[in-house]
Amino acid sequence: MAHAYTPGLKVVPSIRLRRRRLLPIPGEVRVQVGDKVKGQDIVAQTKLPGKVHLVNVANRLGIAADELRGVMRKKEGDQVYANEPLAQNEPFLGLKFLQTVVPSPITGSVESISEVTGQVILREPPRLLNLTGYIDGQVVEVMPKSGVVIETEGTFIQGIFGVGGEAHGPVTIAVDSPDSELLPEFLTEAHKGQVVVGGAHASWETLQKAKAVGVSGIVVGGINDKDLRQLLGYDIGVAVTGQENIGFTLIVTEGFGVITMAEHTFELFKRRQGHVASISGATQIRAGVLRPEIIVPGLLEGRIPEATERGALTVGDPVRVIREPHFGVIGRVSALPSELTKIGTESCVRILEVTLEKGERIVVPRANVELLER
Repeated sequence: MAHAYTPGLKVVPSIRLRRRRLLPIPGEVRVQVGDKVKGQDIVAQTKLPGKVHLVNVANRLGIAADELRGVMRKKEGDQVYANEPLAQNEPFLGLKFLQTVVPSPITGSVESISEVTGQVILREPPRLLNLTGYIDGQVVEVMPKSGVVIETEGTFIQGIFGVGGEAHGPVTIAVDSPDSELLPEFLTEAHKGQVVVGGAHASWETLQKAKAVGVSGIVVGGINDKDLRQLLGYDIGVAVTGQENIGFTLIVTEGFGVITMAEHTFELFKRRQGHVASISGATQIRAGVLRPEIIVPGLLEGRIPEATERGALTVGDPVRVIREPHFGVIGRVSALPSELTKIGTESCVRILEVTLEKGERIVVPRANVELLER
């Protein structure tokens, strides 16, 4: 029988997962298979090429391009310092004050000298890039000169949306309940370097306080679109987030607006309070391939449940509605009618019935829900 694939959102207390850590260009891997690593340990490193600078020496000295090598004080491969003479012409009639000197604009090296264009290419020193493990775990695979695969066991919580890169810090709960708002006064200097879990919402003032305090991350149920725009300084389009420099990582677990954090998610955070988490705000907008995540190493339960392939919905499955007018509500599938049903857009689609936590029943298209994997 045909069925529709339903995307899943994982909120699980115990799971085994792997993360691939790759360098942007070939470099050196510093660990071996079997090594135990921490999230902030350096597992690989490489040198990123420095920025290139063009200096039109021939033009500045008023000479032909093929005369360039005759006036150069440096040759290809030589080190050069900022303001050090790079090239100079012969003084007219031996008068030094009539001599023109072209200084180097940077400290770096001479990469090439062109007798065709009359330009000299300088390159700044390479920048060392350290690649960390991101999560506490064990190296299970090494890709020579490229990176590693690290495996860990622990709690795994995915969010709906996030901004900001990878961060680490102990989990701390700053509100009493999942429907409470994370207010600015709840954040103190004691939260510096911590992953702070709020409730239903964090305002612009709260985000500013979080930045001032120096938290590692903020995890809340919802955020207003205008506050996000003000935080970033621009609108986010169809893109991959995670490179934003906002001072901390922000992860939204439910959606936009004031939305109570799911009870199951909030309780899971409470159980992991005080444990160090690895978080990432990286999100692939619309496609859903990449979601923000919180990973807390260490098992809460004695064993990891057997992995099962999911995709097709069944009666009793927990789901979240991801389209208006019921966006963000959570319930369980109570019926899966097989016949097509005409909806408000006059399209005929397969629907399902969802029983909400308070007993109310709603009917929504199957494409408008996502499976909550617990």
